[in-house]
Amino acid sequence: MTSTPTAPAVPVPAPHSAGCPFGPPPAYTEAAATAPLVRADLPGGEPCWLATGYADVRTILSDRRFSADVRHPNFPLLVAGRRELIAKNPSFLRLDDPEHARLRRMVTGDFLVKRVEAIRPAVQQIVDEALDRMTDGRTEADLVADFALPVPSLVICQLLGVPYEDRDFFQSVSRTLLTNTSTLEQLTEAQDELLDYLRGLATRKRDQPEDDILSRLAVRDDLTPHDVASTGILLLIAGHETTANMISLSAAMLLDRPEQAARLADPAAVPGAVEELLRHLTIVHTGLPRVALEDVELSGTTIRAGEGVIAMISTANRDESVFGDADRLPVDDLDLDRDARRHMAFGFGVHQCLGQPLARAELQIALATLFRRLPGLRLTVPRGELAFRTESFIYGMRSLPVTW
Repeated sequence: MTSTPTAPAVPVPAPHSAGCPFGPPPAYTEAAATAPLVRADLPGGEPCWLATGYADVRTILSDRRFSADVRHPNFPLLVAGRRELIAKNPSFLRLDDPEHARLRRMVTGDFLVKRVEAIRPAVQQIVDEALDRMTDGRTEADLVADFALPVPSLVICQLLGVPYEDRDFFQSVSRTLLTNTSTLEQLTEAQDELLDYLRGLATRKRDQPEDDILSRLAVRDDLTPHDVASTGILLLIAGHETTANMISLSAAMLLDRPEQAARLADPAAVPGAVEELLRHLTIVHTGLPRVALEDVELSGTTIRAGEGVIAMISTANRDESVFGDADRLPVDDLDLDRDARRHMAFGFGVHQCLGQPLARAELQIALATLFRRLPGLRLTVPRGELAFRTESFIYGMRSLPVTW
């Protein structure tokens, strides 16, 4: 590696700051202030690159010279042994074209903006009913368990055709698969259990198809029940975990910023506010891994063929050269009036999040409705006592105790 030899390598993953729990770990922001490309060490001691600047991250995620194929021997992963596990059942997220494009096209239509706009009334009903249950005869709740998690879980279950009554099972195994401290034995068991569950569901839907994504995949002649299950794992986990954590983190931030929360009362301001929350929080704090297929020069540094690189979208989304505005709040502050449309919270390039139209709709509806219906919403514990899921690949909150 050709970075400055005296610069210490940045640990990936790095610990968060208790004093600033909503931002990227300090090691990443300090690295970003030093250089757009720095050396990093994975948990097993393997070296890789850490890209922190907006321009380099955008290039890495869109340039075909960087591979997303987890089967590459030098692909950077944060958990020892996870390579073999993922390589057995790679989702299209962990593959390159043409395999990636072939599998992704099979479900793209279900997440188009037009399709998502058509189900907005159904999402609104799910949000309203969740708040009805949460507030029925109560004045306190855990916003994570009672609202942020049930809403996207029910939405993705309806779209996929997964029985919502099985939510405790798939939420439990999802957490295991997303936790970077899970052992290889725990990961294998969780993946096998979820694959078996979805294979069985796909087999039943092949015989008795319904109007849902898994049924449409199950009746295809070019897919086996195992193929359907592998795609189903990605959609099920991404469909509820990411949005659930964004809802709870966003709510926690806005509870401390009532003047900004008030912006959600204006329907015209809600889409832009959600984009700023996505930019500011960027819940994938561990970055997006890639491996160089050939020598590539970025910011005056050569990444050699076969070297791993982590595209740190959380720091890229706080790049002053892109999102800074001297006349408003600094880039590391939340500003719901900021133009944040160029953020990369959903990734970038051909692998960017397939479900982003759905996530945007859910966030817009959930947050606007929450603060409209519960204008007196507030925490029931000191902010310093809030517990965060620092061990997860998808950053979030363990609980959010509130009253109204």
